[in-house]
Amino acid sequence: MRILITLIILLIASDTFAANTALVGGRLIDGYGNAPLANSVILVKDNIIVQVGTVDTLPIPEGYTVISTEGMDVLPGLWENHAHLMLNGHADYVHWDKTYINRLSDEIMPASALQLLLAGVTSARDLGAPLQDSINIKQRIASGEIPGPRLFVSGPFLQHKAYPGTEAFRWSINSVKDARQKVDKLAAAGVDIIKLIDQDKMSLQEAQAIVEQAHKHGLKVVAHAHRPDEIRRGLVIGVDNFEHTGLTTAPGFPKDVLNQLKERTATGRVAGGPLFWTPTVEGLWNYDAMVANPEHLDADCWHRGLKPDTIADIKQSLQQPGKLSYMQLTPLRKPTLKNKIAQLREAGVVFLVGTDSGIPTKFHCQSTWNELAVWVDVMEIPAMDTLRAATYWPAVMMGVSDKLGTISEGKYADIIAVKGDVLRYINRLSDVSLVMKNGVIYKKEGRVVENVL
Repeated sequence: MRILITLIILLIASDTFAANTALVGGRLIDGYGNAPLANSVILVKDNIIVQVGTVDTLPIPEGYTVISTEGMDVLPGLWENHAHLMLNGHADYVHWDKTYINRLSDEIMPASALQLLLAGVTSARDLGAPLQDSINIKQRIASGEIPGPRLFVSGPFLQHKAYPGTEAFRWSINSVKDARQKVDKLAAAGVDIIKLIDQDKMSLQEAQAIVEQAHKHGLKVVAHAHRPDEIRRGLVIGVDNFEHTGLTTAPGFPKDVLNQLKERTATGRVAGGPLFWTPTVEGLWNYDAMVANPEHLDADCWHRGLKPDTIADIKQSLQQPGKLSYMQLTPLRKPTLKNKIAQLREAGVVFLVGTDSGIPTKFHCQSTWNELAVWVDVMEIPAMDTLRAATYWPAVMMGVSDKLGTISEGKYADIIAVKGDVLRYINRLSDVSLVMKNGVIYKKEGRVVENVL
């Protein structure tokens, strides 16, 4: 029996870690936006895609393990462009921050990373967490110690004045010198991006110093767009990516803001590339449906990696989702979303898929595909454009499109597969059948490959 068990483990491991793998038969949506490729063949050697073709044009070389993707759509691994790995859906921020601040590296953030990965997210931008925890999790994932998406981390927010009790992951800015020094500290620690909020509350010189110093280090800057003046100031100082639709219950963006956005998008490459925008609309749009039917809060996918007491704590905080103070303005915001999305699209910004995953009621195992579905089914953004906003464009924004974002020769083998036609039924992404990251399979035929976790 012991020998048999050993053989079974070896067989599973050889399939999971096969140096040479061929994904054969599925329809390939490669991330470039071109017509899908039927009956595709993708050859993966070690962690790199070495060749892409079809069953008629690309023979499978000897020594390759064949994995059938027949009946599936095959796509680049998804990006989640606005995640909070330090959060797991708990409804009370003050309680959460006090109770779990010392459990982030050993429990909370690894659990969040794993849940994202198994949902088909192979790259994620983690926008706000204590610096040491952020770098720790990023490095452990990169080394293979723990499973998770490729992380692009910001570390702490930079803002005018940190809220009391949040100083571990929000850093106040009190002068131009302080702004430059804090960016230098983040860059030296190894962050990948700078997160700026409340830039309209800072002096122009302080906000400008943050962007200038970040760009000197080759780091992009993402900035909140909750208030019109945050957008106006962000455009003046040259941020690279705005987050959220913002403006609470206002019906749309002011005309002067839209004109400034159009001027910025018209300059294109001259201004340093496209102006990116992560609207994060799903949680706002779906709130009333969630209150009417909160059953998805009982799903156990968000339990993975968390301790029993953590799970119980999150559950009790969500007993009455319709009464959460965090959400009381949401029903008034919902009617504004379609117009705001249409205004931004007309202004020429390049959308990125992100969700604020981890905030109250939003779980890492669900949020990303929910956002995709709202874009396609409600906001009437074409499915192909939506998928590119979750694959190709994030890699461009982060400056890693030479290795990520598409399924093509020379790229890292970050690949997912889904049964059915995602261009017609985008919510098929709620049940990803295959997850490969860096050539390693973490999920196959809808089942988690436990021996790689």
